[in-house]
Amino acid sequence: MPATLGPQSLRGLAHPLRVRILRVLREQGASTATRLAGLLGESSGATSYHLRQLAGYGFVEEEPRRGPGRERWWRPTVPEDAPVGLRAEAVADFQRVQDFLAVAGMVPDEWGGSVTIGNRALRLTPSQAAELLVRIDGVLADYPADQPGEEAPTDTGRVVFQWQSFPQIR
Repeated sequence: MPATLGPQSLRGLAHPLRVRILRVLREQGASTATRLAGLLGESSGATSYHLRQLAGYGFVEEEPRRGPGRERWWRPTVPEDAPVGLRAEAVADFQRVQDFLAVAGMVPDEWGGSVTIGNRALRLTPSQAAELLVRIDGVLADYPADQPGEEAPTDTGRVVFQWQSFPQIR
């Protein structure tokens, strides 16, 4: 059952490892506790425990059998109440930026012109804001999406494109 907004469900995101697990599942698709442990530098016991906690709060669910053996595959759920999902996404996006800033000095020179963090306030109607999102999605669709588990061309790197769009409530 997907998460609904409330103090109880927000406790499900209180641990930073749970937010990291949710981010990886959303970015890379379903996974096992063992695979997540390797990706996140944690023990499989820790990732397994936190996956069960996330499931208890409705943020992840078991995926039907995908492979041989007793491996449990987990996938993110679609929240019934958007604010919970948006909050989790915002926390994960913030953490992703923090992780990047920690290693930004190691970015190869050829990537220098492709990195930015910025914002721009616009004056839009609701329909213009919706149109802008459709246009951005159209531009992104012109580029090859990262496909976890598939071999990527050697001259490419995984790039995460983040953006937010929301009315500023005064």
